[in-house]
Amino acid sequence: MLEIWLPLLGGLVLLVAGGELLVRGAVQVATGLGVSPLVIGLTLVGFGTSTPELVTSVQAALMNSPGIAYGNIVGSNIANILLIVGVAALISPMVITSVALKRDGAVMVGVTIAFSLIAFAMPFGRMVGAVFVAALVAYVYLAFRQEKSSAPSGHGAVYDKSLALQEIDAAVAMPAAPPNSLLVSALTAIGGLVLVVLGGRFLVDGAVSLARGFGISETVIGLTIVAVGTSMPELVTSVVAGIRKHGDVAFGNIVGSSIYNILGIGGFTALIAPGAVPAEIVSFDNVVMVVVSLALIAFAWTGLKIARWEGAVLLAGYLAYVYVIWP
Repeated sequence: MLEIWLPLLGGLVLLVAGGELLVRGAVQVATGLGVSPLVIGLTLVGFGTSTPELVTSVQAALMNSPGIAYGNIVGSNIANILLIVGVAALISPMVITSVALKRDGAVMVGVTIAFSLIAFAMPFGRMVGAVFVAALVAYVYLAFRQEKSSAPSGHGAVYDKSLALQEIDAAVAMPAAPPNSLLVSALTAIGGLVLVVLGGRFLVDGAVSLARGFGISETVIGLTIVAVGTSMPELVTSVVAGIRKHGDVAFGNIVGSSIYNILGIGGFTALIAPGAVPAEIVSFDNVVMVVVSLALIAFAWTGLKIARWEGAVLLAGYLAYVYVIWP
């Protein structure tokens, strides 16, 4: 039993710790090279908390475990919306800005539906991966244009995702000058990357062993244990935002994470290790992901906030989902 749980839990620890070091080092290097703080925020910091999902899904696909690779993507999005938004809204009702809801909410629903339809129609080849990654680049560029214009209607989801991480980790907030030499910062980033890769390998090995040891499908393990484990950074950042009454930041954090999971993680996974999404995910879990994405937008649209009772409904929905898919 220990040989199963030790790599699983150790992998999660390495993923989270390595991801934090990677973001810290990369932010310091970019700052030292004179990169715009807004660009750093929308890219390196904005997607820093999604590093565990990215590495885990790519590693799983390379190890011929598509159930874990794509289960992690779909399960993370379901957990983002039902579990994390549910918990954050119970702590403090989420007040939603119009930008995060109208533009980014529509993007989230659109890419979720596109992912589900493509997975139903064909395997995820490199062309699909390239289109997804290109769409992510275009989305971040548009977010940069919007933030640079200082639109009065509020910040978008990518900005909020960046802000959520900066609120709990001052080391990734853009300093006026890097605190260390560029060499030290670069070594910090490289060390973090090594830890993330090792953590992803341990996590996938542990998940495969868990599935075999208990006779549970790799897909179910990917959709639940792996997905929730790799979503821990989003859970922490959203809960802290909720405690600080920054409901709009918590909401934008989850919407931004969900978009990145589909376009970024799904895209890079298909580019590096093309393959088909498992049939059980296509026929059930993708449908659940689309439905809960629509439900989140519907809840947010009523009064431009997600109330505590709506958070309770979302959380109950996650418990019901896990109950249905768990053997």
